[in-house]
Amino acid sequence: MDLSKTLHIAAAGMKSQGTRLRVLAENMANADSIAQTPDEDPYRRKTVTFENVMNDELGVNQVRIKDVAQDRSPFGREYRPGHPAADQDGYVRTPNVNSLIEMADMREAQRSYEANLKVIEASRSMLQGTISILQ
Repeated sequence: MDLSKTLHIAAAGMKSQGTRLRVLAENMANADSIAQTPDEDPYRRKTVTFENVMNDELGVNQVRIKDVAQDRSPFGREYRPGHPAADQDGYVRTPNVNSLIEMADMREAQRSYEANLKVIEASRSMLQGTISILQ
């Protein structure tokens, strides 16, 4: 039945967006995590990439996480001459996390998760309707 395939596709979408939310939460939690020495790097933002994969058993395409990678964009710099991680000029490297970007990504992931949940709810309702007709 096609509705069972729909449930699997939507569940895969929810799982992928759940992973994305976890990574975004990690980025937000570490937005202020700086190193303790000048030689150490601060927290580096992580990004999630998706891929389309054929589920041969069901004969449908599903989304899944392709990779959770580190964002290679440059770190920020902040003038803190008394900090243990300050360089000879008094600057500390800060994480490459932009809280506004993380919040926007989080909202997008939340909406995608909710859309997949609505698909599951609609499929479930249709299945229940079919079962009630057959009784």
